[in-house]
Amino acid sequence: MLLKRSLTENKRYHMEQLSTTTGIIAALAIDQRGALRKMLVAEGFEGDTEQAIVKFKQLVSEELTPYSSSILLDPEYGLPASKVKATGSGLLLAYEQTGYDASEAGRFPDLIQTYSALRLKEDGADAVKFLLYYDVDETAEINERKHAFVERIGSECLAEDIPFYLELLSYDATNSDNGSQEFAKIKPHKVSNMMVEFSKDRYHVDVLKVEVPVNMNYVEGFASSEDDVVYTRDEALGYFKEQSNQTKLPFIFLSAGVSAKLFQDTLYFAREAGSEFNGVLCGRATWKAGVNVFVNEGEAATRQWLRTTGKQNMDELNKTLAHTATTWHSKFI
Repeated sequence: MLLKRSLTENKRYHMEQLSTTTGIIAALAIDQRGALRKMLVAEGFEGDTEQAIVKFKQLVSEELTPYSSSILLDPEYGLPASKVKATGSGLLLAYEQTGYDASEAGRFPDLIQTYSALRLKEDGADAVKFLLYYDVDETAEINERKHAFVERIGSECLAEDIPFYLELLSYDATNSDNGSQEFAKIKPHKVSNMMVEFSKDRYHVDVLKVEVPVNMNYVEGFASSEDDVVYTRDEALGYFKEQSNQTKLPFIFLSAGVSAKLFQDTLYFAREAGSEFNGVLCGRATWKAGVNVFVNEGEAATRQWLRTTGKQNMDELNKTLAHTATTWHSKFI
């Protein structure tokens, strides 16, 4: 039986700041750095890319945080955006450097060298977010290094009495194509088992930010053809339920760059499966299409896009969460 954990008074206060009054985490994510730079370049942006990243984050924060319970930003480009967020919206700040070390096997992370959990808290963070790439089937030598790394961050957050959100991204060290059918077949195993590992008390994680356990493009009823079906509908539902059963911690889904419509459909599917997920940290599914407007039509047009299509994306997501997500209040003593 999975036992509930307790929260300190301060951690509970910050958890409440990050969620709705009913305990649903309806968070907006725009901590992308390298990925956002690539999006701007792909749209043909010419100019000061660094300043463009800062400005776009500001626009998204100012226009969309009135409709989100919190926003995830990075301290490198996102602090100006944190100053213009809605008063009632909480703040998560990323602790990891963008990307991972590609010079050796293992996709090892690194921290932003000029930051600590204390400094993130001093910059107004209600929680520290850390992203880890993890393959449950990689060598013990590699994974033990990652375990120790996460333990250090958890201990920092424990010392600072601030919530620790751990984002987990699965991969297969022997197959670099996460979009392939081959990876889809083993994804449920990868995702569920890494949740088991990092739900252990030794890591002091308060919220897991995770992928859904299947690639929805290969689920019966979602796949574009019969040849693309890897999981029957019942199998996929079972994987969602299995994932939910693997942890006593609150967990939220990341949008992983899929369309807003597919992400919303996925949340309804999770609910049907009986998944007791506690919200989302939704990034590109909400604002990605606005990058094209920003590059080609400018700031005023981007604001208009955010106030119309962006707001509609948020409204639809919030409506979906109201019908699908469960409160994190029940997961702590």
